[in-house]
Amino acid sequence: MRAHRADAALGRLGAVEVGGVRLRTPFMTASGTSGHDTELSFAMDLSRLGAVTVKSLWHAPWAGNPPPRVHTAAAGMLNAVGLQGPGVDAWIDESLPRLEALGASCVASIWGRTVEEYAQAARSLVRAGTRVLAVEVNLSCPNLEGRSGIIAHDPVVSAGAVSAVVAVSPVPVWAKLSPNTDRIVEIAESVTGAGATALTLVNTVLGMGVDPASGRPLLGNGGGGLSGRAIHPVAVRAVHDVHMALPGVDIVGVGGISTGEDAVEMFRVGATAVQVGTASFARPGATMRIARQAALLAERCGATTWSDLADSANLK
Repeated sequence: MRAHRADAALGRLGAVEVGGVRLRTPFMTASGTSGHDTELSFAMDLSRLGAVTVKSLWHAPWAGNPPPRVHTAAAGMLNAVGLQGPGVDAWIDESLPRLEALGASCVASIWGRTVEEYAQAARSLVRAGTRVLAVEVNLSCPNLEGRSGIIAHDPVVSAGAVSAVVAVSPVPVWAKLSPNTDRIVEIAESVTGAGATALTLVNTVLGMGVDPASGRPLLGNGGGGLSGRAIHPVAVRAVHDVHMALPGVDIVGVGGISTGEDAVEMFRVGATAVQVGTASFARPGATMRIARQAALLAERCGATTWSDLADSANLK
């Protein structure tokens, strides 16, 4: 009965427009946590989500990092998977048709180590045309051209990567930014100036774990990224700060969203849509569960559309 009421609330609250894309609901899976394919379809109806944001794709197959790749943290998860993937071409030929067969809408995430590698991935993805809703440019990758270790910390290289993708993409381009910088507003201004129609905030926080007995890192790559509930306040602050600086830019909030309350909190500080990531590891149907919880809460708060929640925190 509760699920029925929640589904009805989702229907009443309606669709959202995000970065040039219309989503049936503002709830998506987060890149890196829902795989490249239909992995989560056993746990929820993917066609009822706003979109499945697939794990980031390189222009060619990529093996990723050595194991172990994932380790449980006190309030989240450490990972250093290393962006393993089949490459854009294989994804278009094999995985995209399976997602389409289930009625899922897709946002394709791409990555690179240089501006040219982003351009290569974008050119390969052109073959998918408008079968994807948008391209999410994952800028939290090792940087071989800029002056810092992550491309999303360098406004010039970040803008160059986004511009290269925008130049060839037949669909809107979003930019996914890193929280590991005090320049996130500057980076946001740079990538939106380069043509990004929405910002996905945020990726993982740099972290590391060491076995106290052996002194060895818990991840095969040494360090990794911390995700999950521990980073939720970091993500909320990033969404708030960027929204206050760039109120006209659509933001997809992501980071430690585990409940409907977490999602509504993101809407309150300026997110137009949200993505659910690490929560899916514990409960693969988390995105739909959170969407239902958030819909009931939004209506209890008096909202008739998702946009009614925006800016209601009145934070300055």
